[in-house]
Amino acid sequence: MPGGYGYFYGSNSTFLYIVLVIPAFILSIIAQAAVKRAFNTFSGVYSKSGYSGAQAAEAVLRYYNITNVKIEMCSGKLSDHYDPRTNVIRLSEAVYSSTSIAAIGVACHEAGHAAQYANSYLPIKIRNAILPVCRIGSYAGIPLAVLGLVFSIQPLVSIGLFLYAFIMLFQLATLPVELNASRRALSVIEETGLLRDERELNGAKKVLRAAASTYVAALAVSLANLLRLIVMFNNRRRR
Repeated sequence: MPGGYGYFYGSNSTFLYIVLVIPAFILSIIAQAAVKRAFNTFSGVYSKSGYSGAQAAEAVLRYYNITNVKIEMCSGKLSDHYDPRTNVIRLSEAVYSSTSIAAIGVACHEAGHAAQYANSYLPIKIRNAILPVCRIGSYAGIPLAVLGLVFSIQPLVSIGLFLYAFIMLFQLATLPVELNASRRALSVIEETGLLRDERELNGAKKVLRAAASTYVAALAVSLANLLRLIVMFNNRRRR
């Protein structure tokens, strides 16, 4: 199919999709399944300390002397997050009042994000600086590159791909942020006795490691898509 959008449906595009994108997508599915499996497994194992998720998050905030962050319940499953705009940790129903190992691990991880903001953690500043451009890239990157290709305006292709690359850079910047939040959570859990023995602590580690794998998978998907697009547009430019 000559010219224009036809190239995107050619054999080269299909080959790149199979070699780059599909394996990364499969990795993402496996990671998501691992999170659900770990969370479900350790949601049924209750801590000896009797702390709820909300109480565990409060313990982390006290550890870091953070007094201006609220903890609220939110709807959904695995919807737990820290909102820095309102200084609120939102914990899902399965985490907020549960005394399970999974709930404590997840709640402390989100409180770890609050500690990052309170301590001006550099990687989270970098991630937040990238976010506005990432949003532009997610909406405008590919359309600009396609327009540049259709009208043979190479600088427009380059700008589009440059903007789209920030999606991958955002995922790359997110990874150390998430890993650090988990390290903070596990450190406080161990030091304060939120989980009382090695078995409980290992359970929390498994939940948080499974969650971290989803960010690795997201980075792989972003990188695969970016490489595929760069190769596709570069090959098309040479035709």
